[in-house]
Amino acid sequence: MKKHLLALAITTLAASSVFAQAGDTLAKIKASGSVSLGVRESSGLGYTLGNGKYVGFHTEMGERVLADVQKQLGLAKLNITYQPVTSQNRIPLVQNGTVDIECGSTTNNAARQKDVSFAVTTYVEEVRIAVKANSGITAIKDLNGKTVATTTGTTSVQTLRKNERAGGIDFKEVYGKDHADSFLLLESGRADAFVMDGSILAANISKSKAPGDYKIVGEVLSVEPIACMLRKDDTAFKKAVDDSIKRQIADGSLAKLYDKWFMQPIPPANVKVGLPISEATKAAWASPNDKPMEDYAKK
Repeated sequence: MKKHLLALAITTLAASSVFAQAGDTLAKIKASGSVSLGVRESSGLGYTLGNGKYVGFHTEMGERVLADVQKQLGLAKLNITYQPVTSQNRIPLVQNGTVDIECGSTTNNAARQKDVSFAVTTYVEEVRIAVKANSGITAIKDLNGKTVATTTGTTSVQTLRKNERAGGIDFKEVYGKDHADSFLLLESGRADAFVMDGSILAANISKSKAPGDYKIVGEVLSVEPIACMLRKDDTAFKKAVDDSIKRQIADGSLAKLYDKWFMQPIPPANVKVGLPISEATKAAWASPNDKPMEDYAKK
């Protein structure tokens, strides 16, 4: 009986240690010498080149954050595991400890803040509409009777429907499993428009077979702060991440990184996205904060 109780106590202690580390990411990283970075496979801020290689503005920024964390913890080496996430599974994977920090293209909003924490905003997104250049679609009103694509697990179509200019407009919705799949719906003619973050639209157009065949049109549907996602109530790790991002802003390296990924030719096709940094993103960098998109809507 005593042996049974001792075994139970040891098991309970071990489990408590695991849960404690799950809530203390810095301790988890220091103990294991490894960290899991959540990345996207076809986002405008991060994507894959195949064979386990992940690149892009937010991916590389995340790597720099983790390099600063490594220095803070005094680790000679830090092994980064790249964990692909989707719009549907990204929050659960952060919550359950599979992903320690997700730097994809996640909007910081009030609903998500109930489940996870966000680092300071690193990109302010504008939701727009991509169409074929010869479609005749130039605004929301032209979507009446059309088929509109978006990606499962995102808020873009809901944002479109809530837009005051969408009143009385009837359109059919189709969903891609990821952003590349959604763009394929537009490319193949199964959708007349693709509603999504402007950076994602621009990146997919630049990587397409004929970039000149597409254009981004219409009104800005929504302004959304994009930030790296962390587990909730882990203040020490959030501070480490925020401090790194603020350092990258202050020394100009984040601006250089933006230029590299949006204004210069990028792999795999060595075509530039051509998306100059917006005034909203500049403002977010000038006063680093983790405000949700609802605060932007109040302006």
